[in-house]
Amino acid sequence: MAKWTPSSWRALPAKHIPDDYPDLKALQDVETTLKGYPPLVFAGEARRLKARLADVSEGKAFLLQGGDCAESFKEFHPDNLRDMFRVMMQMAVVLTYGAGQPVVKVGRIAGQFGKPRSSAVEERDGIVLPSYRGDNINGIAFTPECRTPDPKRLLQAYGQSASTLNLLRAFSTGGYANLRNIHKWTLGFVDGSKQTQKYKELCTKITEALDFMEACGVTPASTPQMAATDLYTSHEALLLGYEEAMTRIDSTSGRWYDTSAHMLWIGNRTRQLDHAHVEFMRGIENPIAMKVGMGLEADELLKILDVLNPENEAGRITLIARYGHENVAKGLPHLARTVKEAGRKVVWSCDPMHGNTIKTATGFKTRPFDYILSEVKDFMQILHAENCWPGGVHFEMTGQNVTECTGGMANEVKEEDLSSRYRTHCDPRLNANQALELAFLVSEELGKNRKSEDARLAG
Repeated sequence: MAKWTPSSWRALPAKHIPDDYPDLKALQDVETTLKGYPPLVFAGEARRLKARLADVSEGKAFLLQGGDCAESFKEFHPDNLRDMFRVMMQMAVVLTYGAGQPVVKVGRIAGQFGKPRSSAVEERDGIVLPSYRGDNINGIAFTPECRTPDPKRLLQAYGQSASTLNLLRAFSTGGYANLRNIHKWTLGFVDGSKQTQKYKELCTKITEALDFMEACGVTPASTPQMAATDLYTSHEALLLGYEEAMTRIDSTSGRWYDTSAHMLWIGNRTRQLDHAHVEFMRGIENPIAMKVGMGLEADELLKILDVLNPENEAGRITLIARYGHENVAKGLPHLARTVKEAGRKVVWSCDPMHGNTIKTATGFKTRPFDYILSEVKDFMQILHAENCWPGGVHFEMTGQNVTECTGGMANEVKEEDLSSRYRTHCDPRLNANQALELAFLVSEELGKNRKSEDARLAG
């Protein structure tokens, strides 16, 4: 292949990157400015995540990846970040307990602004304007001024990402993540739900275990892992000009790292082998992910893996399956079998959100909870049948009390409830109660599979 540089992608076709900036010189100036800004993450952190993901690929850990569909400037607030962190911590505790394994926590956060759209334009009442593509490109208000791409938004996105990372690091290492605080992570608006009660019962068991360990001399002071946690960041590497500007040579290894996030992923619409996004991602050393779904043939996937991970490095590649509950059994088995037979080291993760989006009669996009759960269960059962480890889940979720996804056994959201707190800028998200409920259900599946595997090995 041709020699890679951070800008070599520019010679190839690039889908879903806006080409209608009115002032390309201004865009170039912003990208030049960003090249002089400090990195948002460090190469050593990305290497540490890759090592953790290598454990996931070998069935020794589980990946929890979640966060906003698309971050916005309007909803940026420390309370919202804290609540998202709390939900992630709750889910991680539940999954750790059920799987009996470490949980690698990766947020869709601190950079998840841009979104590919099915149409470049939107029409309302005979007026045609550019589609909303995310706050780092244009605004959501349906006016010519807001919908015109503005390169200065990239600078605001960088600033918000830096502030977000600063607060997340404080939460992760400043004492808030101490396991002694597990009872304090419950969000007020779900305090009376059945799932919260179930979570509190689990917390009591963990607290009793901590008391025993402390009596034996094992405390957060002597064991730092009990007092802090690692929360890594990720986003779709969509705007390659921004990603190029944030790509730097690591002084310790001499290799290129994209310092905009610890993990980047290629979307379902931009994974073409001979296009710009695959070209850019092949040259960075970060752990990378790729969405896989209907339409991707097994031989094409192997060719993409050859390009993205020619040395078959464990922890380098995460494949995020997003089929929809009706299609996962049609497309995933052959793909998983082919990857397994080829000896490729990958993390298999399930995105049960994007393939299960429907539109209601009242015009709201939503995702039925039953569809989401069905896809997760099928994903896990299929991979176990193919002797592969179902290593993770990938959710669009929020710590806010929203009504965007219908269903859920506790505090069920009905279709008529959607309009009450429908706040997403793009796609519907699980609220905190639904996310916690799903964590318990995934935990139960992991527990069942662990027991059956133990029985198989013993027999």
